[in-house]
Order: sequence, then C-alpha cells, then structure tokens
Amino acid sequence: MTRQISIFTENKKGAMHKLTMILQEAGINMSSLVANDSAEFGIARVLCNKPDEALARLTEAGYMCRIDNVLCVEIADEVGSLNRLLGDIHNANVNIDYMYVALSTENGKALGVLRVPDIELVESMLTDKGYTTL
Repeated sequence: MTRQISIFTENKKGAMHKLTMILQEAGINMSSLVANDSAEFGIARVLCNKPDEALARLTEAGYMCRIDNVLCVEIADEVGSLNRLLGDIHNANVNIDYMYVALSTENGKALGVLRVPDIELVESMLTDKGYTTL
C-alpha cells in the first residue's frame, strides 16, 4: 500500500507550477503526478517521498488536500501487460475507483496505481498471482 496525496487546485494558468514549487522548496521529490480537471477546479494526485510533509506544506499554503491509500502494482513495460492486470482484477470481480500508470525509473517497469475499495484483498489476490506490489 502506498500513500498518495490528492490536492484540489484551481484550474488556472500557473496553478501546477505553484503547487510543484511548494514541494520543491520543501525538498520533496515527486515520483508521479496526474492531474484531472473540471471547469474551475482540478485534482492533482501525487506520489512522493514525504507525503506527510507534503500534506503539511500544501495545507499551510491554503490547498485542500488529503492522503489516500492506493495500491501500486509493477507491470512490465510491454504490450498486453496492463490488459493482463486489468483482466485479473476484473475476473476477481473488483471495481477500480480510478487508476493511472507511471513509469518507474528504478527498474524500467511500469506502475499501475490503483484506488480500489479493499486494498488489502486486491493486494493479496495480485500477490498470489505473481504480481509485485509496493
């Protein structure tokens, strides 16, 4: 299980730069960032090396944010690997609330970042199938 920061931010010019500047100034390294938008606001989801400190710094700067638990699953960076993972999750009758994929620079594998209702159950199922989870 991995701790991810979800940050509500305005959908306007320079908003992402301001957010990343706060983290940079705090010496926080982001390993993943995905942003989804709506007309006026968006949600940025961040994996980083210091989630508690990131939460504190962003909250001090006026952001509404929270820490969520997500499941990170290593998948090979090759055709069909994501489909196999999603097939295994589907066959286990598990709903995925949301997901995104990031590339790990440590081992050249992709990471499927999953928000699922029962992380421990899905993690156990995937580990039993030979997947590596973080």
